[in-house]
Amino acid sequence: MSSLYLLNKPFNVLPTFTDDQGRDTLAQFIDIPNIYAAGRLDYDSEGLLVLTSDGELQHRLAHPKFKLPKTYWVQVEGSITEQALEQLRQGVELKDGLTRPAKAKIIEINEPWPRTPPIRERKNIPTSWIELIISEGRNRQVRRMTAAVGFPTLRLIRYAVGEWSIDNLAPGEWRKEGVNLPPLPKRANHRSNGKRSKTNGRSNSSQPRRR
Repeated sequence: MSSLYLLNKPFNVLPTFTDDQGRDTLAQFIDIPNIYAAGRLDYDSEGLLVLTSDGELQHRLAHPKFKLPKTYWVQVEGSITEQALEQLRQGVELKDGLTRPAKAKIIEINEPWPRTPPIRERKNIPTSWIELIISEGRNRQVRRMTAAVGFPTLRLIRYAVGEWSIDNLAPGEWRKEGVNLPPLPKRANHRSNGKRSKTNGRSNSSQPRRR
């Protein structure tokens, strides 16, 4: 059984354990040797960061080909429209290509916890909270997606990665969980050691014989 460490990363904390510029790092919140983040979470984003010492588990959690869903709570500037939400659901054209279809909906929540410093709010301009579920991990993808549909991101919290979430974790807190890693499915392989299987010295080909 492998171990996962679920950390609710605070705002303006690097997702690494060292920094040569004196910025806050994970080392201030979790002191477990030889663990590394499975996937990225930007310095100015908050929420769930999954860490592990298991290299294969880290790869499966982070690599886009496994399409592990990531759930974000996003505070955007303005009262987001159903049209904008539908654009997010269908996929948004970014500079690095069209995003995969996402799940997007408005959520009614109070501020999950105070942020230091707080977001910059403009008078007479409302804000909205949405839940966005994506299965990619492009650089600053969520921020670029909401900006592309006309609603810039003011605050970004990753609530969940797959089945793991920040439930019952205050900013800076973490917990350990065990996980059994299922084996990867084997590829169908009709050849053995790169050779065709043969019966009685003849190929099992279904091609008709020449006369």
